[in-house]
Amino acid sequence: MSEGLQKVRLAESEGQLARCLIAALATGIGGLVTLDAGFVAAESVRTLTGAQIRAAFTGKQLTDEVHYRFVYDGDGTLRTYSMGVKQAGKWRIQKDEICLYIKDMGDDCYRVTQSGKRFELKPTGPGGPIDGILEPAYHGDGEK
Repeated sequence: MSEGLQKVRLAESEGQLARCLIAALATGIGGLVTLDAGFVAAESVRTLTGAQIRAAFTGKQLTDEVHYRFVYDGDGTLRTYSMGVKQAGKWRIQKDEICLYIKDMGDDCYRVTQSGKRFELKPTGPGGPIDGILEPAYHGDGEK
């Protein structure tokens, strides 16, 4: 085989390899963008107004389904059950926040966001968030 023909075949080979790599990268990046867009759409977060918070929380409990639950009674009573310890307090809506008054936890107000079935209470002051799902409240001494 002549040296010129070898150079032509090598150049064709390299060009074909480069096209394959570009196609593979484009397909991979396109797949990641599609996956990321689907994830963002599935996880859209909305901030609730005071009226939406009241409608969502009244008569319900926020729970992580294992360690704790916060029961929001219609009369403003708040009952908490955490790791076998029961406490009572109060809750109310103030502007577009839910305010919790519990002796051992302190008094805090929270902005409420919802993403699908999950709710997150983000404190407007110091302290950590509370998150979980809302479900019908159980009425008992800590038992479901």
